[in-house]
Amino acid sequence: MNVPSLDAAAIGWPITRLGVSFFPVYLATNGLPAIETGEGSGLVVDELDEPSVNALRVRNPGDKPVLVVEGEHFLGAKQNRAVNVTVLVPARRDLEIPVSCLERGRWGRRRAARRDEAFTATRVRARKNAGVAASMRDSGSREGDQGAVWREVDEMLNRASVQSATAAAADMKRAAHSGQPSRAATIEKLAARGPLPGQCGIVVVHGRRVTAMDLFGAPHLLAAHWSALIRSHLLESPVATGKPSATAVLKVVRRFASARAQETPGVGLGVEQRVADDRVSGHALTLNGTLVHAAFFTGSPRA
Repeated sequence: MNVPSLDAAAIGWPITRLGVSFFPVYLATNGLPAIETGEGSGLVVDELDEPSVNALRVRNPGDKPVLVVEGEHFLGAKQNRAVNVTVLVPARRDLEIPVSCLERGRWGRRRAARRDEAFTATRVRARKNAGVAASMRDSGSREGDQGAVWREVDEMLNRASVQSATAAAADMKRAAHSGQPSRAATIEKLAARGPLPGQCGIVVVHGRRVTAMDLFGAPHLLAAHWSALIRSHLLESPVATGKPSATAVLKVVRRFASARAQETPGVGLGVEQRVADDRVSGHALTLNGTLVHAAFFTGSPRA
């Protein structure tokens, strides 16, 4: 089965900042039920009773499903973690969700978990997704390759000359802001701007190279994660050059939409779909055949 809704997606004019272009994505009427997400959702995140590096417990105390998005970065607990797959947590339910560690040097006293102000950095997120895809294909596990994620975090910190006592990806924010007030101001201005009316997603382009997409089934879901997504894509400066092309963006989106998807039941509500070929790889969560969230990354995670 193919990823739904994307074949009718429309692309708008981009916003370009610091060498990164963000193309807005619009969907036709999608018909999702009421879903909460982000800071206002009431979701509670904690360690398992017997803590594990690769899992966290989430509790939804509310009357509506809560969307936890792949790539969300939770700080605290016994170490910082990134969510491995998008999960729709049913109302008034607890779930164990798969995560990857983004702080290799700490396994300490439990602290309250909170969302970081940025999603997982794009390169690290792509590497994490590649490992999860391989695990799903080979064993049905959503754990991924923790060693590869740690190496990607180390390389990212080294490229930016960031010293981190616990090898924490969250410390990368210092490189994006420290000593560069104009860069920091540009990032925060765009983060505060919010999406356009009706916008459901973003496609990210470095120079002329399409690198990633996040698309949600309704505008309010994107709005809740806009600032964190923008910050994550601007943590590192791109090296690609050239002029972004809406035609190229639409071509990659259509390729992802038409690719054959492997289906598995979701961790919570809905069905996971996973796509991988030599040019684009990603995943989607659908509910009763309707898109809730989709994301893709192009090329090698190291490209």
